[in-house]
Amino acid sequence: MQTTVQLSLDLITLPEALETAEVAIRAGVDWLEAGTPLILAEGTRGVRELRSRYPNIPIVADLKVMDGGYLEAELMIKAGATLVVVMGQAHEETIESVVNAGRDLGAKVMGDNMAMPDPIAGAKRLEELGCDYIIHHIGYDMRTLRRARGQHAPTPLDRLREVVDAVSVPVQAVGGLTLEQATDTPKYGAPLVVIGAPLTIDAYAFRTAGGDLQGTLKLICEKVHAYGDVTVKQEARA
Repeated sequence: MQTTVQLSLDLITLPEALETAEVAIRAGVDWLEAGTPLILAEGTRGVRELRSRYPNIPIVADLKVMDGGYLEAELMIKAGATLVVVMGQAHEETIESVVNAGRDLGAKVMGDNMAMPDPIAGAKRLEELGCDYIIHHIGYDMRTLRRARGQHAPTPLDRLREVVDAVSVPVQAVGGLTLEQATDTPKYGAPLVVIGAPLTIDAYAFRTAGGDLQGTLKLICEKVHAYGDVTVKQEARA
């Protein structure tokens, strides 16, 4: 699979999200994500506006579905989402319902293994239930509070190779990665690179002078795209 850069629009106002999306597309970002904060703040409107402006760009709706799977997925797909996210901690029936909605309405499903007791077995189960992609995810609250308490906070890189080896569909790693770590995930066999926005550019070495968002994203896209194809056992289902 060709390496892909996905920008997560974890913003709470639509104008800021649209402005950031425009910068991202100019920089060469491949996929746009309507992040959970944006969906909570704007509902389907955020997805509709992104789809209206970018008719040919894949749009991920990070719904984090836990129940009411078919309806929630349907709302976002009909608004223009091409991919929706369901949580692996949901009932299997919910995961199946989201998968059914995706198949009925022509969208892909990303299964998120955050907080599953065994992330490797969880990723395998999500694939078995029909998810087209796996998100190997370490949650914000867990890693942030653990660090604040002086405790060890895992990163998605700790077990990323195990997840990639366990499934045959494409994988992405999410949660607390620096820009350098995120752009290196194709080395682990994970072709989908997620970059969070807003970017705290000054916190990382991988940046352009003056905190130039478009320039930074352009450098990220160039680095990721330079990997070319990453071997995936089974490309995401057609």
